[in-house]
Amino acid sequence: MTGLSSPDPLKFAFTAKIAAHASRGGARPLALDDKGWQRWWQEATGARDRALYIHIPFCKKRCSFCNFFENGANPARMSRYMAALCENLRQGAETPLAQSAPFAAVYVGGGTPTDMAAGDLARLAEVIQRFPLTQDAELTLEGRLNGFDEQKWQTALAGGFNRFSFGVQSFDTQVRQQAARIDERGRVLARLAELTRVDEAVIVADLIFGLPGQDDAIWRQDIADVMASGVHGVDLYQLIPMPGTHLDRVQEKGRLGWAADGPQRATMYGYGAQTLEQGGWQRLSCSHWRRTDSEQSRYNQMAKGGAEILPFGAGAGGNVHGHGLMYGRDLTPWHQALAAGRRAPGMVMGRNPHAELDALLRGALDTGGLVLALLPDDVKAQLLPLFQTWQQHGLAVLIGERLELTLAGRFWTVNLQAGLFEYVQLNPLAGADAASAHPTGAAGHSLV
Repeated sequence: MTGLSSPDPLKFAFTAKIAAHASRGGARPLALDDKGWQRWWQEATGARDRALYIHIPFCKKRCSFCNFFENGANPARMSRYMAALCENLRQGAETPLAQSAPFAAVYVGGGTPTDMAAGDLARLAEVIQRFPLTQDAELTLEGRLNGFDEQKWQTALAGGFNRFSFGVQSFDTQVRQQAARIDERGRVLARLAELTRVDEAVIVADLIFGLPGQDDAIWRQDIADVMASGVHGVDLYQLIPMPGTHLDRVQEKGRLGWAADGPQRATMYGYGAQTLEQGGWQRLSCSHWRRTDSEQSRYNQMAKGGAEILPFGAGAGGNVHGHGLMYGRDLTPWHQALAAGRRAPGMVMGRNPHAELDALLRGALDTGGLVLALLPDDVKAQLLPLFQTWQQHGLAVLIGERLELTLAGRFWTVNLQAGLFEYVQLNPLAGADAASAHPTGAAGHSLV
C-alpha cells in the first residue's frame, strides 16, 4: 500500500509492477437473462460521458511478449467475424440505449484491427456512424504499421477515423526481431513519416521499455527516434513478464538474451519521461505524452475516469448502466449467440457503490495528480495518512490541496492505485457496512 522507504524510490519503492490496471474489486457477478439484457438496451443512459469499444481479436503474428493472442488473422475467418460484428453494431446503434446520448470517443482495439481487409474496414466505419457521435468525436483505430497500406489508410480516413495508434514497441531492428515484430527500423520510420507528413489524423506510437536486447543506448535511440518521427503522441509501457508468452518459455530454457531488470526498467522510464518533457512534450498521463494539442487521448482518459463504455465483439469489455461487462473470447459461442439473437456469452458484474469515487481516484492518479478538494471531507481524512506515507517514501508531494506524484510515483502509479483501494477496504469509513462493500445488484434490472 505504501511502498518501501528507499533512498531511490524510482528503482526500489516496490519489488515489481503488479498488474496493468488496478481496481477496488468486491463486485459480484450477476446472472442476467436475455430478457433482462434486452430491457437494458431499451433504457436511456444516465451516464454523462460515453464511448464505444469495438474488439477485433485477430493478429497475423504473435509478438513474443504478448499474453493476449487470441486468433490468427485468417482472411475468411476475419471477414465472417466482421460481418457478424457489423450487424451486431447496426442493431445496437438502433436501440434507445445507444441513441439516448452521444459518444465522444470510439476505440477499435484488438488484436490487430489493421489486419482486417479494406472492405471490412469500410463497413465498420459506416456502421460506427450510425451511433450518435459528438461533433468532435475521437475515432481511434489500433494496429501495426505492417500491412496498413495506402488503401486502408484512405479507407479509414474516408470513414471518419481521425486517430491511429500503432504498436511500434522499439525502432531497433534486432530488438524488433526478437519481439517478433515484422518491419525493420527504416521501414517503420519511413511509414510514420508518410502518415504524419500531412496532418490528416493524429498518429500515436507505443513504445515498450525492458525488451530483450534493448539496453540503455538502444532505449535512448528509441526515444530520439519517436521524438523525430512526426507522431503526435507516444505511450511508454513497461514490459511486464507474463507466463505463457514466448519470452517466458525461452527464458525458462535459458535462451533469453540480456533483458533489463526492474531497477533498469525504472531508469529507462525516468529517462524517457524526462527527455520527452524537456523536449516540450506534454504529459497527459503517467504513460502518455503529446507533441501537439491535436492529440487528446480521449478514450483512454474516459475509460480511466469512469465513462460508460459500450463494448462490442468477442473479448470486448466495458460497462452498461453502471455494470461491468466482459464478453467471452471464444468465437464459436459468440457467433452462435448472435445468430440466435441472444446476448453474447460473458460476465456481467454487480454495481460498485463507490464507482464515482473510484473513477475520480483512478483517473487522477493515472494523470499524476489529485485535487484533494474534490474529495468528500471524510474520504480526504481517511486517505491523508496514506498520502503522507507516500510523501515520506518519495512517491508523492502534498502541496496545499493537491497530491502530486513524483517521477517515482508516476512509474509506480498502478501499484499506488492498487494500494489505495486495498487501504480503503482495510480502513473503512465509520458507518460503512458490509452491504456497501459487497454490492449484489441494482433496482429495476431483472437478475436471475
